[in-house]
Amino acid sequence: MVHTNKEKSEGLVFVPLGGVGEIGMNLALYGIGPARRRRYIAVDMGVAFGHDNLPGVDAVLPDISYLVERADRLDGIFITHAHEDHFGALFDFWPKLKAPVYMTAFAAGLLAAKRAGEIGAPDIPVTVVEQGDRVSAGPFDVEYVPVSHSIPEPSALVIRSEAGTVVHSGDWKIDPTPGLGKPIDEVRLAEIGREGVRALVCDSTNAVRDGISPSEAEVAVVLKEIIAGARQRVAVTTFASNVARLKAVAEAALAAEREVVVVGRSLDRAINVARELGYLDGLPPFHNQDAYGYLPRDKVVALMTGSQGEPRAALARIAANDHPAVALSPGDMVIFSSRTIPGNERAVNGIINGLIDLGAEVITDRLGLVHVSGHPRRDELRRLYELLRPELLVPVHGEALHLHEQAKLGRAAGIPEVLEVRNGDLARLAPGPGEVLSKVGGGQMFRDGRLLLAPEQSGVVERRRLSFAGAVFVSLVMSEKGEPLDDPQVAMIGLPSCDSDGELLQAIVEDTVDDTLDSLPKAKRRDEASVQESVRRAIRSEIAAIWGKKPSVAVTVSYV
Repeated sequence: MVHTNKEKSEGLVFVPLGGVGEIGMNLALYGIGPARRRRYIAVDMGVAFGHDNLPGVDAVLPDISYLVERADRLDGIFITHAHEDHFGALFDFWPKLKAPVYMTAFAAGLLAAKRAGEIGAPDIPVTVVEQGDRVSAGPFDVEYVPVSHSIPEPSALVIRSEAGTVVHSGDWKIDPTPGLGKPIDEVRLAEIGREGVRALVCDSTNAVRDGISPSEAEVAVVLKEIIAGARQRVAVTTFASNVARLKAVAEAALAAEREVVVVGRSLDRAINVARELGYLDGLPPFHNQDAYGYLPRDKVVALMTGSQGEPRAALARIAANDHPAVALSPGDMVIFSSRTIPGNERAVNGIINGLIDLGAEVITDRLGLVHVSGHPRRDELRRLYELLRPELLVPVHGEALHLHEQAKLGRAAGIPEVLEVRNGDLARLAPGPGEVLSKVGGGQMFRDGRLLLAPEQSGVVERRRLSFAGAVFVSLVMSEKGEPLDDPQVAMIGLPSCDSDGELLQAIVEDTVDDTLDSLPKAKRRDEASVQESVRRAIRSEIAAIWGKKPSVAVTVSYV
């Protein structure tokens, strides 16, 4: 890590460890005081999900080495809302930090439900706060202000300190009719603006889109119309945490005299928490998947997991005709009431094609208003600037394009200072002009099965290589004088069986091993490292000449 003399200066600093320059794994630190005595709070601890370029990786997490080294000066962890990219790393990180955790009731309920389903998950003591509450944490005062988003109880955080007030927007939009819960509190935000806001640290996800995001109420109307007009079964897939959308589907089903069937464990968890908190009051109980088969086809609306193409989710199994309780017939309808997260396009398209091959009619947001984003477009960003009147804008939560577009928008709107940062930057917000002082982190960790590993320890590079060109394993038994005592044992995984002339590739590899050993001087044949490297290079070269690709090659030598 690089440290400069500037880092030692006093004042209010902002350190994003994740979520700035990418979508997902949001984690931000705010600190105040001299560097060696600086007190911190953390906002959110999220994950990003693995993708095709990270074979076997379940989730990507920010590297929190910088924070772990300062854990004794961490006064609180504040969760803005319960999406995985904002609180999905808590089980991994909290045991290393042991700081107080604050979140609303819905987030706390989902965390408890997750823990019940994960073996060995830590029991994290949580302080439940309500939207509108203020919490003191060391030198900070943190207020939860209601905003609108695609989950219950999303909040912006107003972070006050002796150095000034920062508004950390979290994920938000302006929606006066969010479907359930409180809408964004523009009155309170305007009051905070009049008090004075030093910095706005703001969601950039939709900064490239003009206008205003449609409301959840508009989606509810469209879903009601589609479900009312359906003749056979209707399946709806959406994010499990989008309880307003689940409620809209259930109300549409009720109006059409249909029963709701829930297919997927994450949906069960979210629905149970939502019912406990009263968000689904007035709706009849939902059925589990066992009811799907005996209800009449024109009386079913099935809520399903798998909107992002997850291979083990219900929808993927249904598209492959491999689900134990649920199948689709020609004429059934599937509504994707969701946005495809960048990187998931191929998986989602594969499922859509599979559903169409089964004869289902598929409706996505390209065909109708069946989904709206939970993030602000450009006119909503301008409105927030007007309400808060910040001296400094720091775009976060987005890829480089999103961040840069919001920075340009902020400058055009007349915000006096705009500071563009990236993961691992230590930026001073106050006093004085905002500036990046040093680079203190910004790395990643991979959650791979039950392990949390640095990328260089994960074996992912080798997995990618294996997926591209396979592997060859060679075992040799040599005498102490360097003479082969048996034929080489060769195993190949992921290689073609024959060359272009039909000759077995394994036989070619075996001959290559024999020829390489014959060409080595006796002194080198008695040296294990020389034999291993010579054989490895020869095999890779020979296969490359035949196939055009170089596999991974592992050679073991035993001397007896």
